[in-house]
Amino acid sequence: MATSTTSRSLALVLLSFAVSSCCLVAVDAANAKKPKLSKNDFLSCLTTDIPARQLYAKGSPAYSSVLTSTIRNLRYLSSKTCNPLYIVTPTEVKHIQVAVACGRRHNVRIRVRSGGHDYEGLSYRSDSPDPFAIVDLSKMRNVTIDGKLRTAWVDSGAQLGELYYGIAKASPTLAFPAGVCPTIGIGGHFSGGGFGMLLRKFGLASDNVIDVKVVDANGKVQDRKSMGEDYFWAVRGGGGESFGIVVSWKLNLMPVPPKVTVIQMPKMVNEGAIDLLTKWQALAPTFPDDLMIRVMAQAQKAVFEGLYLGTCTELLPLMASRFPELGVNRTHCNEMSWVQSIAFIHLGKNANVKDILNRTSSIRAFGKYKSDYVTQPLSKGTWETIYRDWFSKPGSGIMIMDPYGATISAPGEADTPFPHRKGVLYNIQYITFWFGDGAPSVAPIKWIRDFYAFMEPYVTKNPRQAYVNYRDLDLGVNAVEAGANVSSYKAGKVWGERYFKGNFDRLARTKAKVDPTDFFRNEQSIPPLLA
Repeated sequence: MATSTTSRSLALVLLSFAVSSCCLVAVDAANAKKPKLSKNDFLSCLTTDIPARQLYAKGSPAYSSVLTSTIRNLRYLSSKTCNPLYIVTPTEVKHIQVAVACGRRHNVRIRVRSGGHDYEGLSYRSDSPDPFAIVDLSKMRNVTIDGKLRTAWVDSGAQLGELYYGIAKASPTLAFPAGVCPTIGIGGHFSGGGFGMLLRKFGLASDNVIDVKVVDANGKVQDRKSMGEDYFWAVRGGGGESFGIVVSWKLNLMPVPPKVTVIQMPKMVNEGAIDLLTKWQALAPTFPDDLMIRVMAQAQKAVFEGLYLGTCTELLPLMASRFPELGVNRTHCNEMSWVQSIAFIHLGKNANVKDILNRTSSIRAFGKYKSDYVTQPLSKGTWETIYRDWFSKPGSGIMIMDPYGATISAPGEADTPFPHRKGVLYNIQYITFWFGDGAPSVAPIKWIRDFYAFMEPYVTKNPRQAYVNYRDLDLGVNAVEAGANVSSYKAGKVWGERYFKGNFDRLARTKAKVDPTDFFRNEQSIPPLLA
């Protein structure tokens, strides 16, 4: 008992360092007539049931290292960033329940971080001055595989590499359709849909979720049976951190052959890259579902990267008949197991399977990201303009294009929150990176915004669609109207229909049922559509 009391007292002492927060200063200035929040009470509430060693107050010695441990976009390591007052690192569901209950009781909002890949940093930083804490799930990353039933339970704090490794260890002929990068956190990725090189064969990660465990806005643990189908529908693609904290996910695993084939073929503009890219647009979505070929375009180059669920001997006649212009031959084939393809594609030919367990991202850069969907092929002339006028500009970045068709395009738009289905040829992810703070960011951010404006005539319209996992605050942010304490549905609809089309209304109605007070709130969380 004495040890517990001492630990709790020490944790409370750490609180004194937090009051210098820029967030608190902003709150006090904006709400001078409001009573000050009792942060001591919040921390005291947490330490009743959460060990002090799992709580980090701003100013405590380990706070900075824990906060920055999974920040992938260096833009949000700035001293100007509004950071959390506290970081809670739960090791069991009860700790998450306590954090939610204490946050509600003491007016401290909760944000949730699984892997930190979120492009706008909304899981660990805020654009608004409201004081908040984050629940960092990095200590909850259990992966349990049932090879016979071909199912898995995976905690939200696990990364994709850990899930993939666990699946392959249980069976070399099972897989799961999720992202390319092994350091992506499960919780955020599945919450927004999640896709990678298996999207044409097996669809989205969220399409293959069959159960969840969620701590809701009241601190209660829900599963598919107790939560009802609207709630279950919403958490599988409706965007992270709107409906509660998903603790773990039950997945259907998918069969893959013992050998798959990877091709990586860079083509320069003077080698016919533009003609190949022009043809690829309409062709790639029509390939058999065992074949996925995406394209990365930048500078004077287009890289055609493919995954085929089969051997090189099986792939070559298919390519010769369907896309002979690409010129694939046996020297381009890299045969390996599916899990080896994860390491190969992301980390290179010298990587081994255990490398995907490294939780530290290989990317350490500043970045800005945007996205689009294409339903009509761009003309050769448009691609010539892109390469001539845009990839030569200062700060120019990269376009990554993933073809749709087959399984990802089969569901109806309203079957899941993710609406980008029938008729989509491919998705575009625009990326610009830079290194070093300050002035170097001007050219890259100008390039990506200007290029995005240029692309408007060539992509989806009414609305111009975007992928929620490629968060982009340029599309709009939530607002809290005067006299209200919930996010405005009207303001949310501006950005929300870009991500979800007609599904936004159902998401907002579901939000009103499960979190009517809008406790789980960020700059692009689903607002409640109240009656």
